[in-house]
Amino acid sequence: MALIDLSKKEVHCKIVFYGPGRCGKTTNLLYIHKAMDEKDRGKMLTIDTKGDRTLFFDLLPLNLGKISGFDIRIQLYTVPGQVMYEATRQLVLKGVDGLVFVADPLKVRQERNIESLEDLRRNLAKHNLDMDKMPLVLQYNKRDLCDTPVPTLTVEELEHDLNSTLKTASYEAIATTGVGVFDTLKEISKRTVRYVAEKHLLVKM
Repeated sequence: MALIDLSKKEVHCKIVFYGPGRCGKTTNLLYIHKAMDEKDRGKMLTIDTKGDRTLFFDLLPLNLGKISGFDIRIQLYTVPGQVMYEATRQLVLKGVDGLVFVADPLKVRQERNIESLEDLRRNLAKHNLDMDKMPLVLQYNKRDLCDTPVPTLTVEELEHDLNSTLKTASYEAIATTGVGVFDTLKEISKRTVRYVAEKHLLVKM
C-alpha cells in the first residue's frame, strides 16, 4: 500500500522487480540509478548475500509530477531470486504497489521462469494481494544472448510461458546496456501511479 505523507503532500509508491536468480533484476536498478541525475534519485541501499549479489535496493525515487495535488515518488526494490531467500521475497513484497517480472532467456532456465512467476503469485496472496489485479509488466532480459551459440528462448516462447493468461505489456531488454530498461520503468510507473491514485488518493482522500 502506498505511503501517503500528508505533511509533505507526497505519495510514495513501491515497485518491486521480481524474477529468478541472476535474471538481471539488480542490473536493471544499477543502470537506472547510474543513468539518473543525482537530484532526481535518492540513496541506494544494498545488502550483499552469498549466492545472490543483492537482497534489495531501497529508496530510488523518481519524480512523476502530481496527482490531486500530491507529489508522486517511486521507490524501486529488487528481491533475491534463489529459493533459499523465500522469507526475504515475502518481506520485500509487503506494501508493494507495482511489479516488474524479469525473465531469464536461457532455455535451461525456462522452468525457473515459470516457477518464479508462480512463486510471485503465492507470495502476493500471503499479503492478500491478487497478481491479476495489480500493475505488472514483464521484461524479457538479456536479449543479446540470442546472438550467441547459447540456446535461448524466443519472445514467442516467453510469451506463451509467462503472458498467455496475464496478457500484460512486455518488453525486450539488455539491462547491461540499458536497452528496454527505461521503457519498462516508464510503463510500470504509469500503471502504478494510476493504480495508486484510483485505489488510495481518489477514493480515500
